[in-house]
Amino acid sequence: MSIRFQQRFFSIAHHVALFQVLAFLFSAALPAPPAFGAEAKQPAALEPTQPADPGSQHASAVRNGVLSTKDGLTLRLTTDLGSVNIVPLEAGAAPVVRYTVHIETDARGSAAQQLLNTYSLKAKSVSSGVEITGTLPPQAARSADAQFWVQFEVAVPRGYSIEVSTEAGDITTGDIGGTADLHTQGGNIRTGRIGVSGTRDASWGRSAAKLETEGGHIQVLDVAGDLAAVTGGGHINVGNVAGDASLRTGGGHIRAGQIGGRAELETVGGNIIVAHAGNFVSVRTGGGQIDFGEVRGSVHAQTGGGGIRVMYVSGPMELESSSGSICLTRVAGALQAATSGGTITAWINPDSPPGGGNVRLAGASQLASGNGDIIVFLPRNLAANIDATVMNGGQGRIEADPALHLTTLAASNGSGPVHATAVLNGGGAPLKLKTTAGKIRLQFLDSEIAFHQMLISEQVDRLNKRMAENGFPPVPFSFGAGPTTPALPEMPPSSDAKMDWLDSWLMNLEISFRGGLTEDSAEFQKRLINFPKPAYPALAQRAGLQGVVKLQVRVKKDGNVEVQKLLEGDPALADAAIAAVKQWRARPALINGKQVEVISTVTFNFQLH
Repeated sequence: MSIRFQQRFFSIAHHVALFQVLAFLFSAALPAPPAFGAEAKQPAALEPTQPADPGSQHASAVRNGVLSTKDGLTLRLTTDLGSVNIVPLEAGAAPVVRYTVHIETDARGSAAQQLLNTYSLKAKSVSSGVEITGTLPPQAARSADAQFWVQFEVAVPRGYSIEVSTEAGDITTGDIGGTADLHTQGGNIRTGRIGVSGTRDASWGRSAAKLETEGGHIQVLDVAGDLAAVTGGGHINVGNVAGDASLRTGGGHIRAGQIGGRAELETVGGNIIVAHAGNFVSVRTGGGQIDFGEVRGSVHAQTGGGGIRVMYVSGPMELESSSGSICLTRVAGALQAATSGGTITAWINPDSPPGGGNVRLAGASQLASGNGDIIVFLPRNLAANIDATVMNGGQGRIEADPALHLTTLAASNGSGPVHATAVLNGGGAPLKLKTTAGKIRLQFLDSEIAFHQMLISEQVDRLNKRMAENGFPPVPFSFGAGPTTPALPEMPPSSDAKMDWLDSWLMNLEISFRGGLTEDSAEFQKRLINFPKPAYPALAQRAGLQGVVKLQVRVKKDGNVEVQKLLEGDPALADAAIAAVKQWRARPALINGKQVEVISTVTFNFQLH
């Protein structure tokens, strides 16, 4: 027979009563606890108790005790089974470590009492603090076919450090004055503030937290030093970290309020959100979205498929997405940004020199997209060399404010590559823009001021909402809209589709610049109400003409469909396709309760049979 170790809750009613018993026993021990000296006396005897739920078959017992200590030392708690809750002593209390351990089993009769007696609990004072160890001896695993539960409640001095290791169970703590080293093989970790007393441990170098779980979530309020947090697959939510932060998860989201030092964040597939960072930030996700507020340093960000949005970065940036879009509301340093299929939108605005005059990029910058558009806003006093290239599409694929004085070279057939250059304010570091099949648009910063401020306000509001979801206070922003900016109203769900924040943000951008919303051809087909097929032209049939015709079309707000351009196909066949499309009717898109135009492509395949 074997004992099945399981970490689970029985029923809500049973647990409410169970914790009431624990609270009573724990509080009852406060005024007159059993006295334990520093010479490591044995804990109090095991006291069997009746189950709180009369219908339950569980037998339980409670062990408790108090050990004298000094503030500023360390609690080391090791258990092979059990959840652990650490709380600070009340202010002004004598420095002791007070513990209560609840033990429970579903074994019956004499086997239950024997199993409870077998559980080994050792607590002792040592020179470095207090050590508590709980184990179920291996031979007990062969004594009965039963389940076993353990819950530790420990109160420590407010300046104590803690080291906790459990093989199965959650770890929760209140505010910890010293350092924290917490490890569980499968539970969640949730802490208050760590290092709040400023206590330093010479072996750690400075106040720090090391948290590790093999599958649960991690949540930390504040850390007055460095933080290292690792989970096999849960979420990591962090408030403020004064030092460096190393956060890694096998698949969950990572959210951080403020990180004062260097930050290295990695998730296999979740999203990453950082509101503030004061130094170098390196983030990587296998497929989620990356979202930054302010970074007073440099950034290296990579995602396997999601989008990247950055509000402000003062240092150099390297951004890479395999297919998502990249949106930057202020770029002050050198920039390298690349995506295989998404749109890149950037407001480039380096800091002004002390004496005034032209602003300059800190170094060579490049924005590259495979199939997406590149939209760049520039200050009028930027000194730089512009080099823009669209590989396919002809001269109309590059649009710029006339004051930029672009020199454009395009293929004579109107469909090949187009290359444009400009020397701004005497020239400076190169700014290279390249897209394979998208468009490039260059504007001045002052052309869309209201829209720019709206996007910043929206981002501040989003970041604070995400932090509030985890119980963290709003984060103040010094750039753009501050935390006191009124929150923008939430966008009501559209009848067409539910969008995440990045899709919504990009949609607003696209509607502003293009006058309509781009839609995938397959989705566009679902929008059509009336769509007669084109007739095969008799002249083309007699001439043996066949092939594909591809058109770019726009759905107007009144539902009419117009043809914007011929993308591919023989003119004789295209005329028939265009004539048919002019008879089409479709539903315009609804965004925020308002109709917007839709831009898409349609393809016709004329084949002789």
